[in-house]
Amino acid sequence: MSLEGQLLDQKSLRAVIGKTADWNEIAKDCIAFANATGGRLLLGIEDGQSEPPADQRIPPDLPDTLRRKLAERTVNVTVLPDVTIAPNGGQYIELRVPRAMAVASTTDGRYFLRVADQSKPVTGDDVMRLASERSALPWETQTTLHVSRTEIDLAKRDKLLAALRASDRVKPSVKEKSDDELLDHYQLAQGPSLTNLGVLSLGRQHHRAQLTTAPVIQFIKYDEHGQKVNKLVWDDHTQSPMELIEAVWQGVPDFRERYELPDGLYRQNVPAFDEIVVRELLVNALVHRPYTQRGDIFLNLHPDRLEVVNPGPLPLGVSPQNVLHTTVRRNEHLARLFHDLKLMEREGSGFDKIFEVLLSQGRPAPELIETHDRVQVTVRRRILKPEVIDFIAKADQTYQLTQRERIALGLLAQHDALTARELATSLELPSVEALQPWLKRLLDWQLVQSTGRTQATRYFVDPSLLRSLQFTGETTLKRIEPHRLAALVLEDLQRYPRSAISDIHQRIGGEIHPKQVKRALEELIERGEVRFEGNNRWRRYWAVA
Repeated sequence: MSLEGQLLDQKSLRAVIGKTADWNEIAKDCIAFANATGGRLLLGIEDGQSEPPADQRIPPDLPDTLRRKLAERTVNVTVLPDVTIAPNGGQYIELRVPRAMAVASTTDGRYFLRVADQSKPVTGDDVMRLASERSALPWETQTTLHVSRTEIDLAKRDKLLAALRASDRVKPSVKEKSDDELLDHYQLAQGPSLTNLGVLSLGRQHHRAQLTTAPVIQFIKYDEHGQKVNKLVWDDHTQSPMELIEAVWQGVPDFRERYELPDGLYRQNVPAFDEIVVRELLVNALVHRPYTQRGDIFLNLHPDRLEVVNPGPLPLGVSPQNVLHTTVRRNEHLARLFHDLKLMEREGSGFDKIFEVLLSQGRPAPELIETHDRVQVTVRRRILKPEVIDFIAKADQTYQLTQRERIALGLLAQHDALTARELATSLELPSVEALQPWLKRLLDWQLVQSTGRTQATRYFVDPSLLRSLQFTGETTLKRIEPHRLAALVLEDLQRYPRSAISDIHQRIGGEIHPKQVKRALEELIERGEVRFEGNNRWRRYWAVA
């Protein structure tokens, strides 16, 4: 059974039967699925379970009741309930909710959208965005230019269809289709005409130019004074979005610059900008941009960073705070085409890959900024800690880490120590409890160690592992044990009586978290070894003789 997420939710049978039935909650989830990409509600399977109770039976009239109750409470929502028998013999209802062709809402005018595993309300200006993004006929499938199939660019068609038939992501039954059937299957053509997606991918130059929103990419290089020193533009509409990625990568020589880093007796070459990162940024810019809005894609190269600026805001439901964990398809047919051509991973995994590559190369995580009319992603050129590269590579070779584990380990290797809250914030997680799948195996293998409890827990890379992998890092007090910190504070107060906590903190080590110093003082006061007078910023401490 699949886990709950963007396309699936589970509810107890009590949610639709008897006095405990909560039809408004079920309606909310159905509306959220309909406004996103569709989904399924499994009614009769408790949260955290994979099967219903073995003796559970569905009342015969419940499917009809579901249709009637939800129709009374929703607008533009279709529900398809089916009674299903689980392998253990228990029954449950699989309630399928197709993607709505128009905006779905409650009968009293409330809107919801499925974001990851939650059904979130849509309010304010986002309602207008939802309406504009949920047009009855997606931009990709429209045939407003009326370009005939016979005017297709034959070289582009043959190249695209050959790549699809060679891809292991395309089902054999799809590969067997004729050329025209393949074009229909990928929404590149409809009847006698090419769709907008077909014109974008297979049309001739003048047809692509007539779209007005066909992507234009500008590369601008700046020097250390912010002056433009080079500019390259892809604006002649001779290339499809798939061809643009290769053209930009090959056309910008700065992307292939490399660093030389010492590696024992040898030297290793590290790219200034990793090819995977650059290609993923270009794919995101081309696949997830709104094609109903004009605007060029800018690649701004500064001496210390690369900025990729894309027109339009993020898809509704995605924000800079949840981009690692949220999947929303703005151009689903274009995304499927890119996926099947192996130009991108599954939707939503591109940013994960960028995080993983940058952190494993000792670089900071990407920075994402959203305004009302553009999205900017910044990746830094400088390698903060070159030693992280060797460390992550050797750790991965030894333990076969997952992508999440590589990201978490890369973050901790770059920082001497992070609290649970700081790590959860860096990973864009809603709570410290969500850290478990990222850290559990790392802690079990003792690659990562921890001190403290709950949100005050501090995580750090195991020092013995760092030494065994010849990982050279600076000595730090961030991981100092509580009893050693208390002894250090006490010794400081014996030398400098009547000190403020800020002075103590500065003398014993500014890298120690202020709350750790405060807890050490409270422990010493409780033991009667330290006294104080005054309050707040005027409080002074001294050691008891």
